[in-house]
Amino acid sequence: MPVLMGENHPLPFWGSDRGCCKSEPHGGSLQIALVNNMPDAALEDTEVQFLELLDAASGDIPVTLQLFSLPKVPRAERGEQHLASFYSSTLALGNGHIDGMIVTGTEPRQANLRNEPYWDAMAELFDWAERNTHSTVLSCLAAHAGVLHSDEIARHPLKEKRLGVFASRRTSASELTAESPEVLEFPHSRWNEVKEEELNAAGYNVVLASPEAGVDLFTKQKRKSLFLHFQGHPEYGARTLLKEYRRDVKRFLRGERTNYPNMPRGYLDDRGSAALDAFEKEALASPREELVLNFPEATAAAGLRKTWHDGAVSIYRNWLRFICAKKGEFSKPVVESREVQI
Repeated sequence: MPVLMGENHPLPFWGSDRGCCKSEPHGGSLQIALVNNMPDAALEDTEVQFLELLDAASGDIPVTLQLFSLPKVPRAERGEQHLASFYSSTLALGNGHIDGMIVTGTEPRQANLRNEPYWDAMAELFDWAERNTHSTVLSCLAAHAGVLHSDEIARHPLKEKRLGVFASRRTSASELTAESPEVLEFPHSRWNEVKEEELNAAGYNVVLASPEAGVDLFTKQKRKSLFLHFQGHPEYGARTLLKEYRRDVKRFLRGERTNYPNMPRGYLDDRGSAALDAFEKEALASPREELVLNFPEATAAAGLRKTWHDGAVSIYRNWLRFICAKKGEFSKPVVESREVQI
């Protein structure tokens, strides 16, 4: 069953070939909120990624997706215009209820997340989600912010950016990984991590972890809501990591970073790796911004495969089923017990 867009803000690209540009009232539909905090350059790609993932995962579950934006996330004019056209502010959530929520991260600008301009608004959103959702997904930086806010777990900087596709194994039982293989691959793109031992000490259930990438998926019940935390990005498209790598290369060529970025691991085929290796040699020999026009994106992209798709769909399908079950529990009528005299 296709994902429907909330009737107030239908996205123009979603629905023409699905018959669902905007939703009609549907009493049984799961109401899912996507709080998209990604930078302007990735804002629309992120919409597509989560829409397609939920669409593939929903099966026979009717899902209505509503788009929200967090106040004070730095935006340029184009980003602000897009949000004004298709999003509602999280301030509009008020005292309402959303069955499930997905909160994305954004590019951090401060070493201490509490110093980010949007910190107070994000912390308030986490508190709201604990009381007013059945389950909430926190992605990447949002996962780090979530554990810092609720359990004082700080993120730890990595020596180099963790960029690539990494294999994770199931480390504990969870209905989220039911019917999934023992090993799941997911993309990662981050400069920081949270430690498994610190999560365990705070009562989190680490569901997936990788020897190379560290903790991937971990969960914890917070008041009324089950929180899922992903350090990786199961929603990513096949070319997303390549676009991020190209962005980092461009920053090097502009002189905005001193070292050339490491190539994404476990992601490229031999032909793509060779093309990027050759470009790196050229860039190191004569770094200049205009050289980015020669970046061999088409060659590198030709061999890319979205190897994580089935695993991502499986986990999100189980997530939607979990929300359905919880929603069913809360919708059951309360039967008063009466004393029976014999």
